[in-house]
Amino acid sequence: MRELLFSLLLMQALLLAGCGYNTLQQQDEQIKAEWSEVVNQYQRRADLVPNLVNVVKGYAAHEKDVLTQVADARSRAGSVQATPELLNDPKAFQSFLAAQGQLSGSLSRLLAVAENYPQLKADTLFRDLQAQLEGTENRIAVARNRYIQTVREYNITVRSFPTNLTAKMFGLDVKPNFTVENEKEISGAPKVDFGSPTPATAPIR
Repeated sequence: MRELLFSLLLMQALLLAGCGYNTLQQQDEQIKAEWSEVVNQYQRRADLVPNLVNVVKGYAAHEKDVLTQVADARSRAGSVQATPELLNDPKAFQSFLAAQGQLSGSLSRLLAVAENYPQLKADTLFRDLQAQLEGTENRIAVARNRYIQTVREYNITVRSFPTNLTAKMFGLDVKPNFTVENEKEISGAPKVDFGSPTPATAPIR
């Protein structure tokens, strides 16, 4: 009896492996790992925002609207829980991307404002934060690209025969990915070029 049970279990394992079950599981785990890196880099950017806002505020306190927009955008981006379960919810996934896109836009406006304040641009702390932000934007782009490629491979497996039958049997569906439109929204790295001439000089506080 025990030998028969062992044989049945072994046969079931071989069938699952042959139908791509293990491949689907491996790719799913890889997606989660790549997503964690994406989220990690977005969090790194969010952590830089308060310091950046405080430094800008010290030189351009009357730019209240821009500073408030950045703070609000960071708050909204942080309110979306980027758990692995989010990857199975296209609507939540799009909400996360939209929030990150809004933060990117707000940071771009903040850095554009900074162009008007030479004293701010010369501040060592501000320049250091700028460099960190630029590096983080690059890391986000790399992490996002790796995620895109991993999801692409997984989705091909889910939709290909005969693994599509296995995926359907276990309730596995294609994962949402960055669309072209969202890529544009969130790939707009804040401008960090200090080489352009400044249009105006604000009074030094």
